[in-house]
Amino acid sequence: MEITETLLRNLASIAVDAGKTILRVYHSGERIHVSVKEDHTPLTIADKQSHDIITKGLHTIDATIPVLSEEGAAVPFEVRKSWEYFWCVDPLDGTKEFIHHRDEFTVNIALIHCNRPVLGIIYAPVYGTLYYGAEARGSWRQKNGAAKEQIFADYGAAEWTAIGSRSHASVEEENILKSFPVVRTIAAGSSLKFCRIAEGKAHIYYRHGPTMEWDTAAGQAIAVNSGAVMTGIDGSPFLYNKPSLRNSGFICKVNNH
Repeated sequence: MEITETLLRNLASIAVDAGKTILRVYHSGERIHVSVKEDHTPLTIADKQSHDIITKGLHTIDATIPVLSEEGAAVPFEVRKSWEYFWCVDPLDGTKEFIHHRDEFTVNIALIHCNRPVLGIIYAPVYGTLYYGAEARGSWRQKNGAAKEQIFADYGAAEWTAIGSRSHASVEEENILKSFPVVRTIAAGSSLKFCRIAEGKAHIYYRHGPTMEWDTAAGQAIAVNSGAVMTGIDGSPFLYNKPSLRNSGFICKVNNH
């Protein structure tokens, strides 16, 4: 599948439309009803409405490309393993932030080709900020529909800022970060951590605990195409469409070598 400007515009439009639906729930003034899924993660009506908009939009772009969404039906590996391309979607990343009325939640859409994310779109609805990254096109940021600007990882920094989660910090992460020139640590919700690296506001994001493929795919594409690198903790390639969709730990950092 060719990554064209038209494709990027269409994906951006889908992400923004999903974000508008999420914001209607977020700003409704009503108590957000939360159910709990089988994996004990929270689910809201905003997750489901965003999922419906995104899957419909992606099928309009190309009905032959499968969609793997956090809120979609589970797809057995026996079916998935033959996929050359697929969309990897988190309709509302940072549901806990959303529930607690913290603004750092996102819409994540990634295109996976042969187990690698070759395109990623992240939209932060409250901030009206769209990020995207694609192979051979770099990474870009667009705020509230203004002109887009290319963004770059800050790979020349002597002092690093580490970024992590408010919810998932661990002793293991603190120990790993001692191996790098980290002088400060900041927190961010959802996939915005990858975006902070891509736009030069942070230098390393280490995650010890598990994530799912849809949590990381779009962010990886944006970070890597800004000049960062992302690997498993052991330095191995960080790949997708695994038999289990659960990721092991990873390091996303500026490429200072």
